[in-house]
Amino acid sequence: MTAPAAHPVLTGTPYRGYVYAYPHKTAYRPLDPPRPLSDVWAAEPRGGLFLYAHVPFCGMRCAFCNLFTTPVPGRSLVRLYLDALRRQAEVVRAAIPDAAFARFAVGGGTPTYLDEGELAELFDLAETVMGAGLAAIPVGVEVSPDTLTAGKVALLKARGVGRVSMGVQSFVEAEAAAAGRPQPRRQLDAALALLTDAGFPTVNIDLIYGLPGQTLDSWRYSLRQALAVAPRELYLYPLYVRPLTGLGRSARAWDDVRLACYRAGRDVLSAAGYEQVSMRLFRRAGEPAGGPAYCCQEDGMVGLGCGARSYTRALHYSLDYAVRPAGVKAILADYLARSRDELAAADHGFALDAGEQRRRYLLQSILTAGGLDAARYAARFGTDPAADFPDLPAFADLGLLTFDGARWAPTALGLERSDALGPWFFSPRVTGLSAGYEPR
Repeated sequence: MTAPAAHPVLTGTPYRGYVYAYPHKTAYRPLDPPRPLSDVWAAEPRGGLFLYAHVPFCGMRCAFCNLFTTPVPGRSLVRLYLDALRRQAEVVRAAIPDAAFARFAVGGGTPTYLDEGELAELFDLAETVMGAGLAAIPVGVEVSPDTLTAGKVALLKARGVGRVSMGVQSFVEAEAAAAGRPQPRRQLDAALALLTDAGFPTVNIDLIYGLPGQTLDSWRYSLRQALAVAPRELYLYPLYVRPLTGLGRSARAWDDVRLACYRAGRDVLSAAGYEQVSMRLFRRAGEPAGGPAYCCQEDGMVGLGCGARSYTRALHYSLDYAVRPAGVKAILADYLARSRDELAAADHGFALDAGEQRRRYLLQSILTAGGLDAARYAARFGTDPAADFPDLPAFADLGLLTFDGARWAPTALGLERSDALGPWFFSPRVTGLSAGYEPR
């Protein structure tokens, strides 16, 4: 470890990278030869999987977005995509016929870009083809203000959706517009009213700090406006796409702005009765996550569609990844043209050896308030996490982690520095692959 006074997790930028998955898709590479899905899943636990479907369409492409999506596709492309999604689902179900699902989510892109009939078709696919019992498991869907209607809200309720997440980003029209997300306030208020009146068990609001022209006062205003509709959850995201204009500050000054906004957001939500679950997620105090047990460190995911990843303990796989329009269109075209035999194999991904599996388990644990259960880790891997990762005690000495004899958990400082702490544990292999990724 570097000497405490000079450790880069404390002295460098707090915003090295968002560790929502390990490894990131930029570390994926072609698998040669492709691996049949029946073999990939043969030795895996399949009793409590996460089913995810990706809708790679939006009404607009926001300037800060790096997700796999394309704006304003024609209805004919949507039709072709849903046909390919069904074809893939049939192939995947044949490869793992005994799979059972503990959760289902639809993301994007913007799932509610689909019309009511198309949304219903997507839910039918999850139930009748994949065998997911949507009435008995947590179901989540992402929505946007510009695509939400009363009819779509009624359909989501009828199909068992319990969690709806809306990307608001900012309640200040000028800030949203400067980030490439023009959003009339009346449209936003109408969409939120539809969600709150429908009585979904969980409404989540996403907000972004560090936007061009944003101030601490305007950030607090957006927080107050979000709290006015009493969402069960809020996600507060630091802006990572460096704006070309608007901030007019050095990188260090921009770090300071984002850090000040993070602390203000944490304090405002804490005062309003929200508990911090991770650097980004805040949930109303006393409310559990809910639903059947699903542990992302231990249970697998089945992803359907472009932009969706699947993972087992030893292999993560997906289609290729792109952000630029030309790259997205090429991957979409490839997906639409794939035969059933091609869909029945994983041909792009990352194989996790024992060391990478340990790193993933660690990263999916120590960046949340619940922390890393040392006994559960030992039961999985047969080793002590501190022996596998000697930096854990050193980070405790730095005030970033605590250990109570059973669990390694982040402190308030550790949560604040999650986007610097997480990348510290990346393997040289993953770091090298991601550094060598050529953006598409």
